[in-house]
Amino acid sequence: MFKDRVDILFAILLLLCIVAVSALLSGSGSQASQGRLAVDKALERDMAYQAKVSFLERLYAPVSGLQQTGKYEAALLKLDELSRRYPEEAHGELLRSEILLQLQAVPQAIEHLAAAVRMSGDYVDRYSPLSRRQLIERLLDEQLPKVKATQASERQQSLLKDLYYLQGRLAGGCE
Repeated sequence: MFKDRVDILFAILLLLCIVAVSALLSGSGSQASQGRLAVDKALERDMAYQAKVSFLERLYAPVSGLQQTGKYEAALLKLDELSRRYPEEAHGELLRSEILLQLQAVPQAIEHLAAAVRMSGDYVDRYSPLSRRQLIERLLDEQLPKVKATQASERQQSLLKDLYYLQGRLAGGCE
C-alpha cells in the first residue's frame, strides 16, 4: 500500500485531518456544556437575588407598615430589634435613613443612607427592585449645596464626605 513517499505523505495528512476533526468535535461539545453551565449559574444567581428581595420585603414588612402609618418611633424600635438579629443587613440601614428623613433628621439620614449603599450597591442600581436612586438624587440636589456652604465643623466635613460618596456611586463609581 505505501509504495512511495507520496502515499506515505497522503496517509499522514489524512491521519492529521482525522485527529483535527475529532478534536474540533470534542471541543465544541465541551463549549456547549460550558454554555449551559453559565446559563444555569446565571439562573441560580437570579433566583437567589429574587429570594433575597422577597425575604427582605417579608422581614421588614412590619417596619414599612409602621412607617406608612406615621408611627416613626415604633418603626425605629422595630428596626433596632431587627438590627440586633441581622446586624450587617443593609436594608435596615436604608429604612432607618428613610424614617430619619421623614423625621427631618437629615444629617443622620445621610449617614445611614451612605452606610446602606456601602453595604449593598443595589440601592443605586437603576434596575434593582431595591433601588432608591431617585431618593438619593433628590437628597443630593437638596443637601449638597447647603452642606458645601457651611463647611465649618468636623460633623459637616463627615456629612460632605458621605454626600460625595453617594454622588460618586450614582455616577457609576465603585468602592
